[in-house]
Amino acid sequence: MSKVAEVALGVVTGIGGFLEVGSLATSAQGGAEFGFQLGWAVLLGSISLMVLMEASGRLAAVSNRTLVDQLRERFGIRFFLLPLVVGLVVSLLVLSAEIGGVALALQIASGVRFEIWALPIAFLAWLLLWRGTFGIVEKGAAYFGLVSIIFAIAAAALHPRWLSVGAGLIPTRPTHDTARYWYLAVSILGASISPYLYMFYSAGAIEDGWNHEHLGVNRVTSLLGNVFGGGLSLMVVVVAALVFLPRHIHIDAYEQLALIMTPALSHPGFVFFLATLGVTCFGTTLEIALAIAYMLAQGLGWSWSENLRPSKDSRFSVTYTAVLLLAAIPVVLGVNVLGLTNISMVLTAASLPVTVVPMVVLMNDRDVMGKSVNGIIANVALIAIAVMSCAILLAAFPLQLLGGG
Repeated sequence: MSKVAEVALGVVTGIGGFLEVGSLATSAQGGAEFGFQLGWAVLLGSISLMVLMEASGRLAAVSNRTLVDQLRERFGIRFFLLPLVVGLVVSLLVLSAEIGGVALALQIASGVRFEIWALPIAFLAWLLLWRGTFGIVEKGAAYFGLVSIIFAIAAAALHPRWLSVGAGLIPTRPTHDTARYWYLAVSILGASISPYLYMFYSAGAIEDGWNHEHLGVNRVTSLLGNVFGGGLSLMVVVVAALVFLPRHIHIDAYEQLALIMTPALSHPGFVFFLATLGVTCFGTTLEIALAIAYMLAQGLGWSWSENLRPSKDSRFSVTYTAVLLLAAIPVVLGVNVLGLTNISMVLTAASLPVTVVPMVVLMNDRDVMGKSVNGIIANVALIAIAVMSCAILLAAFPLQLLGGG
């Protein structure tokens, strides 16, 4: 594949893969309750993910090792058990929320209870992973996920005051319900900077055979993919602010969220929303199941690759089989999917320090990175994200208690 084609695929992946159950729910709740005021959280999350993806992709291209591999090698198995266990637990919760998102889209479309859909969704995801390759998963999720561009069309159709939207990109003090405001800000950041995203990106770089020649591709892909993907999340905030805020509607269930584009696009907006929710959540289900399998296999030194036949990396294949089944169980039992989404996003944000802080060390280790160690700007950005992640860890649980209800 040519470098231009790889960049194009990376950008499409960023657009089609950025929106999923977490970013849809948290961005819509933010817009419905605080208008454009939480746009800065989407922007900060997008920039942070861009920095982390560029770093993890550069690490993989230069060292021919994934981020997880390097964490275990550089810090030892005892330390590595912390990010491994935290990453597995949080990713499993997010995976369950994604399966729930697909199930709710099918419930709204068919009238059949979402609990009934959970196991068929998990089975279909397993079948695609079992029979498919990394390219199929990556490209399929990206291309089908382009349906989410409908949010940009809906936002334009509602004619927002773009200066007001731009003003929301600058942090301001909330005019009401301070705890709820910061709770949603942390949730939006958790949805934007999920560790599975940059770990999956790192593993994907190895799957695609990246090396030093791909550093430019990595830089452009991480930049443009997150610019466009983050832009779509911002459009969710805009549409929710224009549709729900004037009507004083708070998002307490996905059934309410299904009407988000109806004022702008009438019935087709309803159909496109269901397609967006179902398709993007299913694509993310595939990616998270793979990310968990990558994490465990790389951490424990197993053979791994989605491009290998299951018989060649049986433990890797058994892992994604097991996590899909485990993640489907809460949905089968009727969990509140929106509540699970919010909790998993806050926990995701709180889990960031265990991977971000060690990345600062790795990206400055010349034995690992050679001449591609961080420069001053990259270090300032990565250290700022590490400090922010530690602050989020301290604030996350009090905010869950004070603003999560």
